[in-house]
Amino acid sequence: MLYTELLQLWDESVQAVDARDWEGALSILGKINTPTSRTLFNTASAHLALGQLDQALKALDLAIAKDERLAVGFFQRAAVMMQIDRLEEALSDCIWAQQYMRGNTVIDYRQLGLRFKLYSWQVLYNAAAVYSRMGDWEQAQDVLMSASQQRTGGRGGNIEAALDSVTKRVVLDPLLVPEGEVFRPRKQDVEQLKQRDFLGKAKVISSMIPNDDFGGFEPLRLQQPGFYEPKVAGVEDSRYMRMRIPYMARGPGQLTVPGGAMVFLFGEEDRDGMATVIYDGKRGILPLSLLDPIDLKTSKSKKDTRIPSGIPLPPGLKPPTRPKAGPSPAAPPGGDSRTRDTPPPSYTSATHTPLPASEAPKYTANAASNQPTSSAQAEEGGSVVVKVHYMYTVALSVPLDTPFKEVKEQIAQKLGQPASQLRIRHKQHGSQVLTPVNAEGEQARTIQEVAEAGRATLWCQVEDPLANRNILYQMVALYDYNAQGPEDLEFSEGDTIDILGQVNEEWLEGHCAGNIGIFPSCFAYRENNNITQS
Repeated sequence: MLYTELLQLWDESVQAVDARDWEGALSILGKINTPTSRTLFNTASAHLALGQLDQALKALDLAIAKDERLAVGFFQRAAVMMQIDRLEEALSDCIWAQQYMRGNTVIDYRQLGLRFKLYSWQVLYNAAAVYSRMGDWEQAQDVLMSASQQRTGGRGGNIEAALDSVTKRVVLDPLLVPEGEVFRPRKQDVEQLKQRDFLGKAKVISSMIPNDDFGGFEPLRLQQPGFYEPKVAGVEDSRYMRMRIPYMARGPGQLTVPGGAMVFLFGEEDRDGMATVIYDGKRGILPLSLLDPIDLKTSKSKKDTRIPSGIPLPPGLKPPTRPKAGPSPAAPPGGDSRTRDTPPPSYTSATHTPLPASEAPKYTANAASNQPTSSAQAEEGGSVVVKVHYMYTVALSVPLDTPFKEVKEQIAQKLGQPASQLRIRHKQHGSQVLTPVNAEGEQARTIQEVAEAGRATLWCQVEDPLANRNILYQMVALYDYNAQGPEDLEFSEGDTIDILGQVNEEWLEGHCAGNIGIFPSCFAYRENNNITQS
């Protein structure tokens, strides 16, 4: 049976239940060839409303067979079995219902379409009702006392009244799901059953014939040679307006616009007579009474300078100039000194001659055009141009045989940071992973090992030294990790992480950019097995 057919019959049966047409609901539910646990529960509810206990019990048996963990099914079946004096089985169903509540005090079945909340005290109440029918009044009283200790809603004075009835040796009536409360299909699914015309009726959008508003079918009409321009009033078609007088912003969201300025009408007029417009790349509101339409007609003697309707004018703001970076002071202890990783440098990036440490790097417009010449000259002279990505990019020229330790000291002098707190990384040939420079091998390794075509690119990161903590090994971040809580360690792809300990099989404790926290071990890979620092 198709799910749409099942959904249609299910919805029709629910409408019959709302109309209290129990026979009609049973007739519709009987047409379902492959019933579900929820439709079988609805069938049992209809039989109960008609007083047909045996048929209701059979339907509940089938519903529980479909869903063996349906707690409300066991709850309902226990009440039915009490009415036909099958007390042992009713007590067993109460125990199963309590077990499948999984320690919860309440289960809200509205997510499944049943507007009913099953409380644990209701299950205990039915268990006490079974004991009262068996004549075991002490056990019934103990069960009711345990139910009275649960702090749940919807109880009212039912438990107190039941305790009073047990004391007077009065048999308790079982609790049931209210009559008419059944499982309902999702409203969104039912709405999808209605047929929709997504294409709609045909409408002329573009035609060879000027001012063509014909929507049917007819043979192509003969046209005279030449260019036909539709006769449309420019004032009516244009959404560009001109300010009649200057206007000063008087409230939030309003714009300050000089008189005679051209604005684009973005929205319609509201109750206060204000309209949403776009001016100089900004969106705001202006009084519609101060705006006059602009007739954007094309002159045949001049070039076509019309503005497409619906596209706002480009902003008149000038692009911001590149900031001049200066030497940053040393990072305060305990502060967040981590920097964002810059994108990998391209071969069209600008390179510069070394500058004094006190002078910030400056960029010129023709720097990119001079790059190949400077790189070739550096390679011929036995030197290499080192580009360092920090909060800004700096460049320096060093001999090819310069050890990494001296390069690190020159970078520290250039950035105005202590060399002991700098973490230098580079990319190996053919790899996108930032690999840290081994601190033990800085004296032996030279800048020539990472230089290509007279150039070398390094990434620099400032980190505070750890106090009284041992670094077991280092790992490199494979992905970005955003902290989910105050105890998490946040880092970016390619960052070097100092491993301080292992929380469990999936989480590690690490240090990165002056911060200590935990992170998933699958977000990084181990660089080596040796202890690099302590």
